[in-house]
Amino acid sequence: MSAPDNAALYRALYLIRRFEETVLEEFASGVFYGTTHTYIGEEADAVGVLSHIRDGDVVFSNHRCHGHFIAYGGDLRALFAELMGKAGGVSGGRGGSQHIHWKDFYSNGILGSTTPAAAGAALAEKLKGTGALTVCFIGDGTLGEGVLYESLNMAALWGAPVLYVVENNRIAQTTPIELALAGSIPARFEAFGIPARELDTSDVLEILPVAGDLIAEMRADPGPRALILHTCRFGPHSKGDDTRPAELVEKMRAERDPLTIHAARLKKTERTAIEDEVNAEVTAAFAAAKAEPMPEPMN
Repeated sequence: MSAPDNAALYRALYLIRRFEETVLEEFASGVFYGTTHTYIGEEADAVGVLSHIRDGDVVFSNHRCHGHFIAYGGDLRALFAELMGKAGGVSGGRGGSQHIHWKDFYSNGILGSTTPAAAGAALAEKLKGTGALTVCFIGDGTLGEGVLYESLNMAALWGAPVLYVVENNRIAQTTPIELALAGSIPARFEAFGIPARELDTSDVLEILPVAGDLIAEMRADPGPRALILHTCRFGPHSKGDDTRPAELVEKMRAERDPLTIHAARLKKTERTAIEDEVNAEVTAAFAAAKAEPMPEPMN
């Protein structure tokens, strides 16, 4: 693997962060519809994994999908517009924050619902001989859904090239993981013969090579794999429902912020230039989306 481009990685991390911060800052103004689940604190997961995908690879996300979409290469204006219900949104303004489809990217707000679809999509690419693989992001809450285990069973039997990425932020909505999860997370995959790697980090440079190795393995020898990432969510579950003590969140920010960790690898002038450029890009995308028309009423 070639040496990582630290500036490009920081830009990708900061782009997700500023998009999500803007969503939270502007939600109270009434410009957005429905609800939203931000990715603040987990940026290194999406960037570390999706830096390795190729055209044709399929990505499935969940209710916390903005970071995955942006790391996939999605357009900020189109995503802002989707959250606003605008005609120019990713899904024509009808999917909102959680239900997005663009190219080979799909997200769904129903917990666990993407896991069988991901297994099927991976099998389809294998049968077509495209060499494409599927990445399926799930959270620790999805580990309580029965459909996941049906999907793992079939993916293992089929040798479907799907990478299940578990983003364990240790709390499912408002339920701490110790009250909801028994046993070992890797063992749940290994029970189906699916190799699993596990990392407890917010450092994109630690995630990047491990994700790259797993994806390279899958391209050479198609079959499911799992990557368990123990991560931290700094924001609330959705807009304001955070039951955790404020001091716990502040401690996580101080010790586990992926932007702070990676920013230390850049010169201050380089970092400032990236931040200024991204701030302008996000501001322009938000303004452009806000100026767009609403969809025509459906008959």
